[in-house]
Amino acid sequence: MTKSIDFYFDFISPYSFLAYKKIKSFEKKDKLKISFKPILLGGLHKLGEITPPAFNERKMKNMKNDCDLVARKNQIEFRWNEKFPINSLNLMRGYLVVDENIKQKFFETCFDAYWKNNIDISNKEKVDEILEICKIDKNIFFEKINNLEIKEKLKKLTSSAFEKDVFGAPTFIVNDKIFWGQDRLDYAIDEYFS
Repeated sequence: MTKSIDFYFDFISPYSFLAYKKIKSFEKKDKLKISFKPILLGGLHKLGEITPPAFNERKMKNMKNDCDLVARKNQIEFRWNEKFPINSLNLMRGYLVVDENIKQKFFETCFDAYWKNNIDISNKEKVDEILEICKIDKNIFFEKINNLEIKEKLKKLTSSAFEKDVFGAPTFIVNDKIFWGQDRLDYAIDEYFS
């Protein structure tokens, strides 16, 4: 089996966005095999009975400041989204249904829309714009994301992450070791190359 870094993410996670941008700037990024694992962060929090920072005023204030610090330190273009938090369900299901050849473009476009361009990615008109950028047929997209099999697949991926002790995003798993948070990415990469 080929070693990879399993990267658990949700588009509404600012730290997942920052971690991804850090990976993109990593000088040996071409030597990394990243396996992206979509999860529904709200569902994961519910399974773990975790109150997310978005619903705690003090944590939320700190999270905004922290994300700005990380972005500046790593020279990442970042803007806190005015519509945080939102329901990312449609786009997370969307990640599961888009063709492999455009999955990366879809991934980056969704993340950039929310965490760089301050776009409300829960708004259907804005989702339509994302789909147009990625050259995805919106009728087929919405039909597929409402398919019961896809709904169940995202639930199963989230439950599976929970069973592996994943409790937030981003989480990286390498060699069955868990590294939680964008600030643990370097440790995950060290483990990958060990």
